[in-house]
Amino acid sequence: MRILTQAQVTSLLPMRECIPLMEAALASLSRGQVVLPLRPVLRIPDRHDVFAMMPAYSAALPAFGVKLITVFPSNHGTDLDSHQGAVLLFDSQHGQLVAMLDASSITAIRTAAVSAVATRLLAREDACTLALLGSGVQARTHLEAIALVRPITTVRVWSRTRDHAAAFAAWAERAHGIAVEVADSAPRAVRRADVICTVTSSREPVLRGEWLEPGVHVNAVGASQPGARELDSAAVATARVFADRRESLLHESEDFLAPMREGLVSERSVVAELGEILTGKATGRTAPAEITLFKSLGLAVEDLAAACHVYERAEREGVGTEVALGGRRPPSE
Repeated sequence: MRILTQAQVTSLLPMRECIPLMEAALASLSRGQVVLPLRPVLRIPDRHDVFAMMPAYSAALPAFGVKLITVFPSNHGTDLDSHQGAVLLFDSQHGQLVAMLDASSITAIRTAAVSAVATRLLAREDACTLALLGSGVQARTHLEAIALVRPITTVRVWSRTRDHAAAFAAWAERAHGIAVEVADSAPRAVRRADVICTVTSSREPVLRGEWLEPGVHVNAVGASQPGARELDSAAVATARVFADRRESLLHESEDFLAPMREGLVSERSVVAELGEILTGKATGRTAPAEITLFKSLGLAVEDLAAACHVYERAEREGVGTEVALGGRRPPSE
């Protein structure tokens, strides 16, 4: 088995390579090539922290696997990532465990890469102003990802803690040479924005429908479990809604379930999955003034596709640590 650390995964999974990987994974899901159970989630009593298991199989990939991950929102603002764990890869031919990879880096990169896919499919071609609500790990990867698919010239960031937003702006200047404006409020951050990414750990809405202007595209990313919301009901009801997978949206997204309980949206409100657009089964944006919303839940097939790519590169380049765990019969005497 090959073990790959956070730094090694990050090096072997550049964003520019991950975006087409996510397109292929989502298209394979739409073609019916993927087995993807809903993720079992163990909730820590009396807390908002969870442990999730995300298995996936794809006929288009050489391995199947599972991501085991903890989501601890209380880590926000500390030196610990809110998402920590491992991806385990098993060879499809013999069932052998072939790799264990850091899950924090895979999650951060592939999530933003999927948002880039959604932005390429749904945002206006001339979208150039990006608003980020949230300033943590996902804000960093989303800045990089969105700039790869749209000609971003203006970036604004808002965080509930202004110092965190200021630190993000300083990092963006150092890392990418991009000037980022720190907004005093969420409404100011999203004003006249072409693309909005909500990447917070909030359990209450940080984006409201009354702030959305014609033509904007929203990637709603941070809330991925029942009880947590980043969008108010009006924001969802106002937009044309797209999903990574309908089944996940209808079981796991409080952003969508809350307005559905209020009678503002229904299952029919979901226009399409991204994979359906990629395979030509559905159409994305149909008019410049439309408000489009991609609700990201995160799918195990995305982790699987990213992990397979990283493992194959690591094998070719000799990166990682080899560990013999067993699984082979002892030689006959």
